[in-house]
Amino acid sequence: MHDVIIVGGGPAGLNAALILGRCRRDVLLCDAGEPRNAVSPRTWGVFTRDGTPPLDLRTQAREDLARYPNVEHRAVAVTGARRGDEGFSVELADGRRETTRKLILATGLHQALPSVEGFDTYWGHGVHSCPYCDGYENRDRPLVAYAHGEAARGMALELTAWSRDVTLCTDAHATPLSDPDRERLGRHHIRIVETAIRRLDGDGRQPQRLVFADGATLPCHAVFLMPMPCEPSDLITQLGCDLTHKGVVPTGEYETTNVPGLFVAGDASRRVQFAVVAAAEGAMAAFAVNTELLREDTA
Repeated sequence: MHDVIIVGGGPAGLNAALILGRCRRDVLLCDAGEPRNAVSPRTWGVFTRDGTPPLDLRTQAREDLARYPNVEHRAVAVTGARRGDEGFSVELADGRRETTRKLILATGLHQALPSVEGFDTYWGHGVHSCPYCDGYENRDRPLVAYAHGEAARGMALELTAWSRDVTLCTDAHATPLSDPDRERLGRHHIRIVETAIRRLDGDGRQPQRLVFADGATLPCHAVFLMPMPCEPSDLITQLGCDLTHKGVVPTGEYETTNVPGLFVAGDASRRVQFAVVAAAEGAMAAFAVNTELLREDTA
């Protein structure tokens, strides 16, 4: 039986493995190799590594883990998990089954994109989910806030930190913008377009314009999506984790969950989906895991 199995080899899982490796714990890190940021050319906002390609960060992290013989990395998906009397049983895609005292899910999230033609083409290269991650590279250009509902006003105003040329596009979704909301957006020179979007056009590398159902067009260098509902990992539902209405796990102190011995770190547990925050959550989960194991071993 392992001390801990970590599912997911992104920033959260890799940093959790590093901390637990240094605690001399028996760690199995399972990574299916399908990171959410695979299409992103750079990872921004990471101390000393600002602008590093995501693959380079992961490669360096795995090299760091190689120093610790008690950490095993397997390039394999985890297909099932259940909790038993003495820990967890985990099923791997290669048919093997492993057991562990503690389990950290750092599986990230599957990003659902709106069904607008061209959004998938430019995902990560002009269509983004986070202006903190990608706003600076698109500064002072025509930006679109793709948002509706309660999030619309705030999303559009947020983009003014990076550009004064911002348009709120609701794609014909119902958006309860009050007269004061509209006046406030107008005061900050934010246009509002409530027509359905037909497609996003570009040169194959970067978006250039939105085309609407009525034939109108809008210059556009980048589209920022409102926080979209994300599909949680099957493992999260199999293990009986509580979920918020946004599809993320409401974790407690040190990434604990409602399931004893199970920790969830990274994008699946928080709305602030920064790589550096995911890594920090992985470290906190690792600290909590080691503390629980110590308590059990010295009782």
